[in-house]
Amino acid sequence: MANKAAHPTSRLGRDFIARHGETVYNVAQRMQGDHPHTPLTRAGFAQADAMGAALRDLLGPRPRLTLWASTAGRALQTLAIIAEHLELDWHQARTDARLIEIGMGAWTGRYYRDVALESADFMDPAYNLYRRPPPGGEWYDAIATRVSGWLADTDDDPGDRLVIMHGMSSRILRGVMTGMDVLPQFAAPVAPDLPQGSVVKIEHGLETVVHTGQGGASGAAPA
Repeated sequence: MANKAAHPTSRLGRDFIARHGETVYNVAQRMQGDHPHTPLTRAGFAQADAMGAALRDLLGPRPRLTLWASTAGRALQTLAIIAEHLELDWHQARTDARLIEIGMGAWTGRYYRDVALESADFMDPAYNLYRRPPPGGEWYDAIATRVSGWLADTDDDPGDRLVIMHGMSSRILRGVMTGMDVLPQFAAPVAPDLPQGSVVKIEHGLETVVHTGQGGASGAAPA
């Protein structure tokens, strides 16, 4: 799969963008969004192992990578496992709150089934995204603004980098980086959904899936 960028990033290196592994909230079908720490399940650890093995096959041991992660514990747990495969020190990773998942407001921690009882059409099945902002929460244009700010501030990162983040926020970041059109119903560019534990490579504005995970979709259980 590849998307051509209308305005490709000026970075010279490659960006490997990954979704963290499955969490206890994903299994319970609870909305976690920007919750600071929902731990990985055994399946989540296995997904992180698979990502690490795939990146090891692609990049070899001790690759020159700048490591980035969302500030959420689940992203850092995933990064630690991947870094072990790559023989890198995950303690050297940089974190940034602008890489966090969508803010869920009053929906944080709620079960999907309960929200669906109140509003059966709150999800857009064509895109696996919300049709409206969570009450007191965040909308996709705000995510686009914050991830664009992170991109601008880190554009001079040397060489390749690995970024561990979340389902919905990574879709917006990928959409921005590949120059996708803004979708009016979401007020932001949105890249295709990928399962948890997936990794894409973006180079000169072109995206390629390098590993497809075995987890759930982003809308079904925001990561």
